[in-house]
Amino acid sequence: MRLLSNLLKKFIRQGSLRVIDADGVTHLFGGTQPGPDVTARISDRKLYNRLFLNPELYAAEAYMDGTLTFEAGSGIHDFLLLFSVNRSALYSYGSQRLMRRVWRALRRWHQANPVGVAAKNARHHYDISGDLYRLFLDEDMQYSCAYFRDPENETLEQAQRNKLIHATTKLGLKPGMSVVEIGSGWGGFAMHIARATGAHVTAINVSPEQLKISRERAAAAGLGDKIEFREIDYRNLTGQFDRVVSVGMMEHVGIGHLDEYFMKVRELLKPDGYAFIHSIGRMSQPGTTGPFIRKYIFPGAYVPALSETFASTERCGLWVDDAEILRLHYTYTVREWRKRFAANREKAKAIYDERFCRMWEFYLSAVELEFLHGSHMVFQLLLSTKRDAVPITRDFMFDAERAAQAKSRAS
Repeated sequence: MRLLSNLLKKFIRQGSLRVIDADGVTHLFGGTQPGPDVTARISDRKLYNRLFLNPELYAAEAYMDGTLTFEAGSGIHDFLLLFSVNRSALYSYGSQRLMRRVWRALRRWHQANPVGVAAKNARHHYDISGDLYRLFLDEDMQYSCAYFRDPENETLEQAQRNKLIHATTKLGLKPGMSVVEIGSGWGGFAMHIARATGAHVTAINVSPEQLKISRERAAAAGLGDKIEFREIDYRNLTGQFDRVVSVGMMEHVGIGHLDEYFMKVRELLKPDGYAFIHSIGRMSQPGTTGPFIRKYIFPGAYVPALSETFASTERCGLWVDDAEILRLHYTYTVREWRKRFAANREKAKAIYDERFCRMWEFYLSAVELEFLHGSHMVFQLLLSTKRDAVPITRDFMFDAERAAQAKSRAS
């Protein structure tokens, strides 16, 4: 415990952590400033050095394996909250600074997503049971940041409807226009666009499971003639469209493929068209993908800094016609997912197993807190090749959104 104790003494400044080691001895860390109060039990001595070397990965694996547990009154969310409010102290510790330098040196290898590998990485996360996602997503199966106008009183369903309206009104679509969606999820956005605007949507995805569900949903909604779902990597897509939309896809492109992605967006646009890009980003300098997320949740994924994003649009000759930053909306979104998953945990366990449930609990809590205390946020961009493709004031968005919201409330 010596190395781990030394790390925890310097790490825990807000709140307190009691660690019951494998011999039953209790060690107290922190307690000088208000914060979460957590009691953890380590039942495997091998964890001492592992947690010292790479706490972000080995704490997750130990929790998944049941060798890191929590006493009554504590839980994985409280533990991760304690980590979250003390993260700056952890990152400044010598061994952790060294670890981050190593990750940074390897990040292009970690986030390499050539054709084929990208599909494999996407299927790792999205080809698991659709029944699992139904346990915690909204009824429309939106697996991206919602748009909360009133976080205290709105349901997740309403916030996700807000998101669809907010995004669609930025597109200025008319019946008969053509739209391509890069990364179509379970088809919710494509269905909303087709239903609300009369545009024709080509929706592409590399997940056969998501495409299967999407086609079923579109057919049931009577939208089969307005949406074409295709299994194809975005880099292999051809044609030109009035609008290109991409929600929650750019995070999966990988650090070495941003130019490739934006050049494809440019190529797919008609001369007077424009693109809507919705992505998780970071307000900090370029970084790396955490080891737990990289290994277990989103292999090959990378959340780009705004500086990386705009540098790439500059290299690709794209106008950034509009940019909006959503700072706390994803915190509220993932909080709802976490609560719903907890309420349906036994059903999730029946689909998979206890270890999977623990992994998912760790994932949802970690992501929620990253958006609360870390550098992550969501941005929405409108991009074009011509400076006048998008109206020169934002009134067209606001007017259309007010009208769509009023229509939604009336129905």
